[in-house]
Amino acid sequence: MKIVVTGSRGFIGTRLVPTLTKKDHEVIEIDLKTGYDITNWESIKDLVDFDVIIHLVAISYVPKSYEIPREMFRVNINGTLNMLELCRINKAKFIFTSSYVYGKPKYLPIDEEHPTEAFNPYCQSKLIGEDLCKTYNKDFGVPVIIFRPFNIYGPGQNGNFLIPLIQKQIKDDGIVQLKDPRPKRDYIHVDDVVDAYCKAVKYNKTDFDIFNIGSGTSYSVKEIAEMLVTKSGKNISIEFSEERRENEVLDTVCDNRKTIKKLEIEASLKRLMEK
Repeated sequence: MKIVVTGSRGFIGTRLVPTLTKKDHEVIEIDLKTGYDITNWESIKDLVDFDVIIHLVAISYVPKSYEIPREMFRVNINGTLNMLELCRINKAKFIFTSSYVYGKPKYLPIDEEHPTEAFNPYCQSKLIGEDLCKTYNKDFGVPVIIFRPFNIYGPGQNGNFLIPLIQKQIKDDGIVQLKDPRPKRDYIHVDDVVDAYCKAVKYNKTDFDIFNIGSGTSYSVKEIAEMLVTKSGKNISIEFSEERRENEVLDTVCDNRKTIKKLEIEASLKRLMEK
């Protein structure tokens, strides 16, 4: 297939593009670094004759969504709208990267039918993106797959996220210093996410579907820190300031049974901390 990947030079994109190429797909890289601005229609309107868009571009760091909300909404919403319009014009499939959009869980594990909640501006931008996807599917017949990834980790991730932050402190041979040890999250390796995208490219059982992407197991901040320190083999202590965020979500567990059944990626979703 001929596949457009937005954010091709980002965290997921740099792992996804070579994987798609190895599977004999032709990939068009859409990124500011390749000369494209997805928020500018003039920059991308001439893209034609492709089969699928995998849309990864977003301002995704939650604190940034409070610091620069207008820019975050501009990039996340306008970029999604432009890519959907390209799919409409080219009769192509759209694979949208949403996020964890469930707020404080009403039950665990969390399936795709769980109520959604915009619990921060970034999450709100993703839910607006999902609504745009539903509209373009319903009114214009654009085939859509929505991914709701839980906590992705792996090589190349922004150093502000938990696992690379801990790894850096371990590498510097200092003390691992963190805040609240309690919050538990469902972590999934970026390569497992890439595998899911590759399966979604071929998925054609319905013209609209939503998939949770997660491992099905949650680990606390304390457990992750202890795991990484043990794996390092270094004698490093872990300290917690006990600083707690307001309205903290204390646990998230992904119900990935639908993803496993329909996308057939059970083995990959069960890996954690092996890489």
